[in-house]
Amino acid sequence: MASVHNYKRIENSIFRKAKNLVLSAIKNFGSLLRKIISIGNRRYTIMLVPHSEKQVFNIHVTVFSLTLVSLILAGIIGAFFWYGAVYTDTKGALTMKDGKLKEAQANLDQLRDETAQLLKSAKSFEAALSNTLSTLGLNTSAANAGQNQSLGDLSSFFEVKETAQGTLKEVSEIRRLAGYLSSAAEPVKELGDLLNSQSSLLTDIPSLWPVKGGIGHISMYFGQNENPFTGQWYIHKGIDISTYRQGDPVVASADGQVVTVDYDIGGFGNYIIIKHKHGFYTRYAHLQSFRVQKGQKVQQGQIIGYIGNTGLSTGPHLHYEVHIGSDVVDPLKYLNIRASLAGYKK
Repeated sequence: MASVHNYKRIENSIFRKAKNLVLSAIKNFGSLLRKIISIGNRRYTIMLVPHSEKQVFNIHVTVFSLTLVSLILAGIIGAFFWYGAVYTDTKGALTMKDGKLKEAQANLDQLRDETAQLLKSAKSFEAALSNTLSTLGLNTSAANAGQNQSLGDLSSFFEVKETAQGTLKEVSEIRRLAGYLSSAAEPVKELGDLLNSQSSLLTDIPSLWPVKGGIGHISMYFGQNENPFTGQWYIHKGIDISTYRQGDPVVASADGQVVTVDYDIGGFGNYIIIKHKHGFYTRYAHLQSFRVQKGQKVQQGQIIGYIGNTGLSTGPHLHYEVHIGSDVVDPLKYLNIRASLAGYKK
């Protein structure tokens, strides 16, 4: 029981001390508050004395009123500086935006100039494509259909007006150009297929000059000529190509297969016969030496031998013949095909 009484006394003692501490704190806070109110209610007189002998103005203020006015002035000044900083940042951002806008305008003007040049080139392309397709006899319906469509009518490129929604004129023109190019893809593909087939045909027929590099000149043409040994007229079954020297490379005038590699002591000397597609045969005679063997497949432009002076010959030259089946034809008819196409491309 004694220990319980001791705990009660200690508890009561702590409670009293806490109560006294709280009461003391409240009393001190009240004293401080009264002191602040007393100081804040102190009155001061501000005298405004004019330089003339007029009445003196007296303004009675308290500390509270002075503090309130000071806070208001500080807020106004702070707001002024804050708005000034915001204005400066906004002005800088607007200046930057204005610079970017001018740059964008300059780029747009440049884009319009480039678009105008593109459309001019497109009209030239349209005319050139139409003429080319007409010359080659290709079907131009796809191109014409593209011209009849609203998206592919290049003839109206420079008459396009802005739409009601404000779409740029250049955008509408580029859309039309895209439509035309889409419609022109098919005839261009047909043109490419034709050129590919033509290129393949040129490699199958003897159309390449049989001396490498296209050098040499024709010293005797196909047909009726005077025999240099007998002085009599006879039919020359090929053409003689001379470079005034031996050893110049002789090339196959078309793709084919070597069927003969032989020597004719009283006529052609060293000679080669190549079989080509479409019934063509070519003969290369009076060669100095060979670079191919019988049965070997050769490609157009491949070296098969070298110009010589073997057999019945008056000097270094290449005797070149073209046969279709059993008929002998003038080689220049086929050599002129490639020359004509080269002139057409130019």
